[in-house]
Amino acid sequence: MGKESLLRFFADTPSLTEICTQNGWPDPQTLRVVVLEQGASELLCEVAFEEVIMEGSGCCADRVGCWGQYRVQLDASGSIVRADAVVGPRS
Repeated sequence: MGKESLLRFFADTPSLTEICTQNGWPDPQTLRVVVLEQGASELLCEVAFEEVIMEGSGCCADRVGCWGQYRVQLDASGSIVRADAVVGPRS
């Protein structure tokens, strides 16, 4: 499992909203993923990004740093099956 594959997965997955704190959305340009533990069929990843908070007018009101840890399940070929938040604001 390469770093680019992990970044693509987390940039595209809606599960990052689980660790958003202000009902905003993750900015994929600020996404950082670090593998903390690696096993044959799972990874423990630290994920950090800026959450974009919008005003009612559609303008960006703020950006808030978000952080969490995800347990990433891999199939036999090393592809990501799913990722579950294990540490973060709403996990």
